Amino acid sequence: MKNLRDQAVMNIDEGEQIAGMWITPLIPGTGQYKLLAKKKKDGTYEWAQLIQRTSGEKQLVFRGETKTKKELEKVLAISNNMLQKIFGDKINFEKAAYDTYTVDGTKSNSNIN
Repeated sequence: MKNLRDQAVMNIDEGEQIAGMWITPLIPGTGQYKLLAKKKKDGTYEWAQLIQRTSGEKQLVFRGETKTKKELEKVLAISNNMLQKIFGDKINFEKAAYDTYTVDGTKSNSNIN
């Protein structure tokens, strides 16, 4: 797993849109799993899954692309299935609010698209 420290997990370039962010409840001894996705200019989706440890450390688990939103939904369903097999049926991804920041680290109040 790649340690992310303070770097961005995913950048949203001009013409791209945030497709969603999903997180799990806090898992004692593990942290929280997060799944981030964006819709690219060409209509495909890029996603990244990571673990954010209770210490704040982030570790990249998986990264990939899908051609459609339906395929992205399959990635989410498969990820939920695996988490439930490992941690029990109460652990799954839930839609989450997210913050956006400019390149210089300033929090952005605008929609990115």
